[in-house]
Amino acid sequence: MTKLSVNINKIATLRNARGGETPSVTEAAIKIQEFGGQGITIHPRPDERHITRKDVYDLKPLVTTEFNIEGNPHRPFIDMVLEVKPEQVTLVPDADDAITSNAGWDTKKHLDFLKEIIAEFKNAGIRTSIFLDPTPELVEYAAKTGAERIELYTEAYAKNYPINKEQAIKPYYDTAVVAADFGLGLNAGHDLSLENLKYFADTIPNLLEVSIGHALVSEALYMGLENTVQAYLKRLAKW
Repeated sequence: MTKLSVNINKIATLRNARGGETPSVTEAAIKIQEFGGQGITIHPRPDERHITRKDVYDLKPLVTTEFNIEGNPHRPFIDMVLEVKPEQVTLVPDADDAITSNAGWDTKKHLDFLKEIIAEFKNAGIRTSIFLDPTPELVEYAAKTGAERIELYTEAYAKNYPINKEQAIKPYYDTAVVAADFGLGLNAGHDLSLENLKYFADTIPNLLEVSIGHALVSEALYMGLENTVQAYLKRLAKW
């Protein structure tokens, strides 16, 4: 079964809009795990507009499932991840001022840089994943970096799913097949939702994990957090 890792950035965004500690990102992480979530994902950015450095350290002892930290591997980010030692780090090439992640790595162009950074994480026993567009020819270079996994950037799939789901998923399926050939584990995330998740999970082979935040937190406003987490888990179930 594909694991559900819940990105709690939007909880932090709501908290920061008012100040103080409500809603609590730590309490949200605890509850999500109690409700069946199999991982907690955060994406701290340099301006701390949602997840802060303090959040990263506060969450570490509370995440009893899998802790996944996403981010652009600038030196302060690298040092923080090496200190916190999450189960997984996902490298994302977003600009500091990006509203949200908007592209995957050009693993051919940045091969040497990624190899160097990934070696640091691997030496610390941290599993590495590279955020990647659904581009089969880049998978070979992702494997050459030494990463254990890639995370497919699924915005294009989500955008085109209502128009033609078969066409929307084809580059993702093709990339997943190549990833398996190179022995890479497969994650996915960005704009996956209750509407489009099941088809993606049922079609993409060897999908290990999805990271979902914005849609899940938004849907939880209407359905409640427990019901929403359970609804996502049902979408991922294979029976």
